[in-house]
Amino acid sequence: MNKNEHTHLQKNIGLFAAFSTVMGTVIGAGVFFKVSSVTASTQSAGLSLLAWLAGGLLTICAGLTSAELASAIPVTGGAIKYLEVTYGKLTGFLLGWAQTLIYFPANIAALSIIFGTQFTNLFHLKAGLILSIAVICGASITGINLLGTKHGARLQSVALIAKLIPIAVIIAFGLFAPSNVHLSLIPEHFTTSQTLTGFSGGLLSTLFAYDGWLGIGAIAGEMKNPKRDLPLAIGLGLTGIMIVYLGINLVFLKTLPISDLAGNLNAASTAAGQLFGNIGGKLVTIGILISVYGALNGYTMTGMRIPYAMAKEDSLPMSNHLSKLSRTAVPYVAGIVQLVIAGLMMIVGSFDLLTDMLIFVMWIFNVLIFYAVIKLRHTQPDLVRPYKVPLYPFLPVVAILGGIFVLVTTIIDQPILATTGIVITLLGIPLYLVTKRKSS
Repeated sequence: MNKNEHTHLQKNIGLFAAFSTVMGTVIGAGVFFKVSSVTASTQSAGLSLLAWLAGGLLTICAGLTSAELASAIPVTGGAIKYLEVTYGKLTGFLLGWAQTLIYFPANIAALSIIFGTQFTNLFHLKAGLILSIAVICGASITGINLLGTKHGARLQSVALIAKLIPIAVIIAFGLFAPSNVHLSLIPEHFTTSQTLTGFSGGLLSTLFAYDGWLGIGAIAGEMKNPKRDLPLAIGLGLTGIMIVYLGINLVFLKTLPISDLAGNLNAASTAAGQLFGNIGGKLVTIGILISVYGALNGYTMTGMRIPYAMAKEDSLPMSNHLSKLSRTAVPYVAGIVQLVIAGLMMIVGSFDLLTDMLIFVMWIFNVLIFYAVIKLRHTQPDLVRPYKVPLYPFLPVVAILGGIFVLVTTIIDQPILATTGIVITLLGIPLYLVTKRKSS
């Protein structure tokens, strides 16, 4: 072993850094862009806010449920380890395979491209520079994280504070600003099948915006007091996110009519222009850049820990390299591999489709995680649980039913996408069997 390399991750992450990772990872581009797809589905201000509220409550139930496993099994790898303990090695491997190959790199690629697009728009640069800026953006985040966990966590905390400032200004000013838009919070004709279909579509869109919270478990092994801080970070972080999403979407709906919001990816800039004048669009663009950069850091920091945790158990090809730590105690090979995959996705440009597939697949694993809480209560009653999900078994059951709703709706509305996502994930089974045979 190189004398400059470490063999163990260092416990440098406190409560605020973990809380910042939850909020900073989830609050990315979705807070600005998802108003477009949500309103396009619901065609109603009241239904849109109800979708954001329902998505937030479902995510809080999911987070508080999974936090029981996170506190009982506070190790690097997060959800992979929860599934291994409950269902066996193969189930955990398939989740890690899906996250390593597509989920985290695809999110990094998508956020980097969004950053490049907004950056060129802000400074009126040529569209041909978007890819170069995206690559530089993704590489800079990986570079910062390779300097050490403290640097990545510090960036996450600073980015969270910086991104919440423009959001808070928009919310505070927008709620009290005069408006000519009639805002009805009571959905009309709520019992019609068309309205229910619109609500389900809006809910699915909000869940994409709330995605990212599960990754916090991947850094549990580097937290100073994971059994106390991890459940707090998840619960407080997701509650804060829901409040932010409800507040800023209320401002958008109060400022612009549904017809101007639905399908308009620049709705946030348009609304800010109405509130602040010409400077409004630039303010929101800067907010988007900060927000996306912070979310990108969260996905990068948590994502590189997944292949590292799997390689420590010799579960991946080249595990002897992927399990290496730098002199700053960071899984640098795993981080570089993640960046390379993300870079290829930026060039190919298929990250949107891949991300949509894996969102569906992630919810399959999410449902398994929620059920694992109930299963382990029976199979391992003596497992030390510093935190237990409140209102048990109500919250886990709500999380499971919500997850099943997401899966069934996706299968009905996008069967090809759902099938492709499942097939890509199942391709990990042959790799698992080959790796296991070589290891034996």
